[in-house]
Amino acid sequence: MTTQAILAEQTVSITELRKNPNQYFKDEPVAVLANNKPAGYLISAALYEQMIEIMAQSSPAIAANFRPSKARLDEITRLGNELLSKATDEELGDFQE
Repeated sequence: MTTQAILAEQTVSITELRKNPNQYFKDEPVAVLANNKPAGYLISAALYEQMIEIMAQSSPAIAANFRPSKARLDEITRLGNELLSKATDEELGDFQE
């Protein structure tokens, strides 16, 4: 039987997470368990940004993996524009620019 470290003080099952996910985005990691094993970790946006900044300072090559490239951003923009141009008034609903 192998054991796996849980690198957080708080844990939540995927089932419980689905009920109210916002309560688990904290300034400390929350381990998400699937079958009693860590499937991933949740953290707040502020903590994630701090972690990326620390990585960028220590190794810019690693931090670059967390930011989309210009080519990817251009593709996202193109796809978004394409979807918006094809959207009907009903699909857009009350959307205002």
